[in-house]
Amino acid sequence: MADHPNIFPCVKYRNAPAAIEWLDRAFGFKPKMVVPGEDGAVRHAELRNGAGMIMCGSTSAPDPANPWTVEGFGVYVQVDDVDAHHARAVAAGAEVVRPPADTDYGARDYSVRDLEGRLWSFGTYDPYAEI
Repeated sequence: MADHPNIFPCVKYRNAPAAIEWLDRAFGFKPKMVVPGEDGAVRHAELRNGAGMIMCGSTSAPDPANPWTVEGFGVYVQVDDVDAHHARAVAAGAEVVRPPADTDYGARDYSVRDLEGRLWSFGTYDPYAEI
C-alpha cells in the first residue's frame, strides 16, 4: 500500500466549474487536474488541500452502468487487488451496482452500496501517482 492517503471523498455538483472555483476560494482546495466534459461540464476533477484530496465532477443524465452520474456524495478507495476486494464485499452482503471492470483511463474498479445504501467505489486508480 502507498505511503499517502488512499481514501477520497467524491462530490458531484450541478455546476462543477463554479463549485471548483468556490472550493478554492472558500476552503483552499487547489485544482490538481480538471477533465472537461461536454457543454462546459467537468467529467472528473481532483482538488488538493495540503496532503488531502477530493474528487469531484458534474452531475449528468442517469446512466444505469455508472452510479456516479447522479450520486451527490460517495467515497473512492484505492486498493491493490480489486477482484479480491470485490469478492470480500460481496461475501459481506454489499449491493453491487457496477461490477469490476477495466476503465478507459487504465484502472480497474467497481462500485457497491453499503448496508444503508451509500455509494462506495474501490479501484486501482491512485491520484497521487502523478505527484
